[in-house]
Amino acid sequence: MNTHLSFSKYEQEIRPILRKTINNAESTEDVKKFFFYGVRNLLKKVLQPRIPIDHEDVLLDLSKAEGFTISARLWDDVPGFASAWKGSDLPHIIERMAEFAIKRYKRLEQHPDKTEAKMYPIPGQCAHAHPLKNDTNRF
Repeated sequence: MNTHLSFSKYEQEIRPILRKTINNAESTEDVKKFFFYGVRNLLKKVLQPRIPIDHEDVLLDLSKAEGFTISARLWDDVPGFASAWKGSDLPHIIERMAEFAIKRYKRLEQHPDKTEAKMYPIPGQCAHAHPLKNDTNRF
């Protein structure tokens, strides 16, 4: 009988942090970066922190049906990765993480003007740009 491992407890630990960071992402590049950090943290818990995971090892990839790509290095050179992938819910967990990240990515992609305004604010363009404006309790 084949045993099927479940890493959902690790997903539950990582999910709130992933959601917070991705929701606060100001650019599509931030979304990719935060997705990688979340997956890297998950893989460190699953594989025990014995192998460094590089940015190129896990990429958010909108062109793939599952939403991400895993490098050949992880498949070939990381002991335990292939067996953990094939004998657990790990692919489904990472797919859910990618699905969430892709939604935010697409939203930021649809509204580049808002992204630019956050990243490069023009002083005086909005009410909260001036720290004393509308602050009657300041003194």
